[in-house]
Amino acid sequence: MLDKTGTLFSHVKPADTAYVGGGLRDFFLYRDLGIAKATHGKVIAHLVKANLPPEGGTGWHRHEADFQIVIMLKGWAKFMYEDQVTLVEAGDCVHQRPGIRHYLFDYSPDMEYLEIVSPADFKSIDVDPVCDIPPSTPWK
Repeated sequence: MLDKTGTLFSHVKPADTAYVGGGLRDFFLYRDLGIAKATHGKVIAHLVKANLPPEGGTGWHRHEADFQIVIMLKGWAKFMYEDQVTLVEAGDCVHQRPGIRHYLFDYSPDMEYLEIVSPADFKSIDVDPVCDIPPSTPWK
């Protein structure tokens, strides 16, 4: 059967790509899974893990994206989705509907999640605060 999707086959092993800084948030490390290249920018998939304590969080923002999910692999994170505190723990999956205003304000030192977003070059847009943010948990 001929492939008419225009996408490429991709198989990335852990040793193929390293965790690096310089992503959307400087307090996280990112590991590219090769999906943006394979889909010609239609979708990005990367692993994200904690690198520094959550001293300021992400700030209130929304994404210009058609689709976004977060699957928590290790640890936990606390988000504000609009005005609701949401604890996301290992094994949880969150679909962030397009345009939802949110703020990641707390996470464990071992936090690691898989994020899948379309398109790959999605934008993060700062927004006005929705509500007050609870304090984060200090790392020991």
